[in-house]
Amino acid sequence: MEIRPKFFDLSLSTRMKKWFGGCVIASLFMLLIFRYAVMKNPVVQGYLPNPFANSSNPLEWVQATVPPEVQNSSNPLEWVQSTVPPAVQNPGNDSQVVSTATVVFRLFAQRNVSNEERQSLQTWNLMKNLINHSQVLPNGMEAIKQAGSAWNSLMGSLEEEKRGSVNDSSNRRAKEKQCPHFLNKMNASELDSSGYRLLFPCGLTQGSAITIIGTPNGLLGNFRIDLTGESVPEEPDPPIILHYNVRIHGDKITEDPVIVQNTWTVGHDWGEEERCPSPVPEKSKKVDELDQCNKMVGRNGTLQSGVARRSSMMQEGLKSRRYFPFKQGYPFVATLRVGSEGMQMTVDGKHITSFAYREVCLTAFALLAFGTYPLYVNFRKFICFLSDQTLEPWLVSEVRLSGDLQLISVLASGLPTSEESEHVIDLEALKSTPLSPKTSLELFLGVFSTANNFKRRMAVRRTWMQYPAVRTGLVAVRFFVGLHKNQIVNEELWNEARTYGDVQLMPFVDYYSLITWKTLGICIFGTEVVSAKFVMKTDDDSFVRVDEVLASLERVKLSHGLLYGLINSDSRPHRSSDSKWYISPEEWRDEKYPPWAHGPGYVVSQDIAKAVYKMHREGRLKMFKLEDVAMGIWIADIAKDGLKVQYKNEERIHNLGCKDGYVVAHYQGAREMLCLWQKLEERKGAKCCGD
Repeated sequence: MEIRPKFFDLSLSTRMKKWFGGCVIASLFMLLIFRYAVMKNPVVQGYLPNPFANSSNPLEWVQATVPPEVQNSSNPLEWVQSTVPPAVQNPGNDSQVVSTATVVFRLFAQRNVSNEERQSLQTWNLMKNLINHSQVLPNGMEAIKQAGSAWNSLMGSLEEEKRGSVNDSSNRRAKEKQCPHFLNKMNASELDSSGYRLLFPCGLTQGSAITIIGTPNGLLGNFRIDLTGESVPEEPDPPIILHYNVRIHGDKITEDPVIVQNTWTVGHDWGEEERCPSPVPEKSKKVDELDQCNKMVGRNGTLQSGVARRSSMMQEGLKSRRYFPFKQGYPFVATLRVGSEGMQMTVDGKHITSFAYREVCLTAFALLAFGTYPLYVNFRKFICFLSDQTLEPWLVSEVRLSGDLQLISVLASGLPTSEESEHVIDLEALKSTPLSPKTSLELFLGVFSTANNFKRRMAVRRTWMQYPAVRTGLVAVRFFVGLHKNQIVNEELWNEARTYGDVQLMPFVDYYSLITWKTLGICIFGTEVVSAKFVMKTDDDSFVRVDEVLASLERVKLSHGLLYGLINSDSRPHRSSDSKWYISPEEWRDEKYPPWAHGPGYVVSQDIAKAVYKMHREGRLKMFKLEDVAMGIWIADIAKDGLKVQYKNEERIHNLGCKDGYVVAHYQGAREMLCLWQKLEERKGAKCCGD
């Protein structure tokens, strides 16, 4: 055989490269065709058929795919291992791989919990069919996989506690201290090469704030503030929920001072930069009704950015100069606040920037870890259409400060924390009465809440859950809460559920894109756990006048085919990708939605709630990420089966705040809730609080 030098046949090498490139392009083209086939009609065909969907035992799903000789094993985990392809069992790296079957086993296996603890799991097993629909909504696969790990860890911790391997009282006190209301670091020194970190054990929530006092110093005075999430086993680095980069002497794009905001994940890398001042100010958007970038930043003027700058003005005179909130050698007070749509930065009391929460694609490794085909590993950049992850504040686990900054202090306030039950004076009055199976109710209210929203739930318990109709059992209220990725938060949530008996845990980790699953859970509880004449959905920042809801339903005199709420009968999908409620043509192809009721508070009759659960069991429920619109879509489908639907509009349900005479007031914090309740108790009527 003749051996030729490598340089001899360059044309052959070139042809092989072209051939390989052509194969890669063809493969990617086939993936896109596959994506089109799956996503062609996701709302009309919003589920993946599963021959075991009707099974009442989730382990049957696993067993049906396991060889008979392995089924004889007494260890169910051997079944799981046998169903995972070798490439997934040994992926060739150190990533932690979890198959779908393992997740099913972790979530729905029998656990050693008491009857009292089982009260918070009354909906849990009735939602196991979600596994079959996990690929339909963004974050679905990841949320269920993460829930499997979180639930396993929580149950393991509880088993240790019950075995007496830890001291219960001291351990409980230690955990309570790990969810503090505020954290601070005073008299901080100059940052070293690794910067400074402040951990948030239980994440952030709306209303949380981080205040940083420091002085830009060093050669350039540039520094950065990063809010990072928790590390994931499949990822080498944690996601950056907010990257706030102050460049006092500009960068490659501009010589002028600039603030750059961005996000970073392994799968998505750096996102699109948001710069302040913006090179295209006409494209600036509002976040929580505040500008992305204050229009004064970068403009010529004599405005200085704080009291500390006054001496600079005296020295330099009132000459015209560009306004920038940070100046090398001068101290600043910067506060980063968590809003409902994004994060706001104020410097020396002036709003400077806003940054909306983003959705980014998951990595190929995250999909592989859920048991998806290993083929995707080589096409990380091309699988973003399969699942997005919203970088929400509850994901934040720490703030990192680095660069040329002399740090004086850091203070984090408004952090999510639970109340110590032994310090709650009115504890018995706040506890919910256990509900026997199929208890008859006039109205069941399901409240959306997230795991670390402890303060909001306590405000609801102390206010409108004290209506006589709720206390006497005519009406029942339950919070529907997904698990958290943080074990400390889950342990606090479990203790809260045991104490008050009004929490229904969901078998998935909370993401905003999955709130439709909670709507399903509310329908299940209201018809399968109890038997409610009417089922209502609301939020933990909504104040509900329960007495007036009951009176309104009495006046309506309808008990079948009813949707009661603030009805929108002429709504169209948001087609702008910049919108928080953006819906692609693949997600909803029609120009209009069916009639639907706004999410802060709406009521359906029992027959509609029952039909929703029936369609879910049969695999016909069309999942849609906008929860209130989804209910409208479901009702329209139910009407096609012959049910006569009655839409009753209630204009006293206010979805954008509070107006006097309200039935439901939205966006109410804990203080506003208590104020509204006090006014009702003092017989001042349904009057709003504040300006």
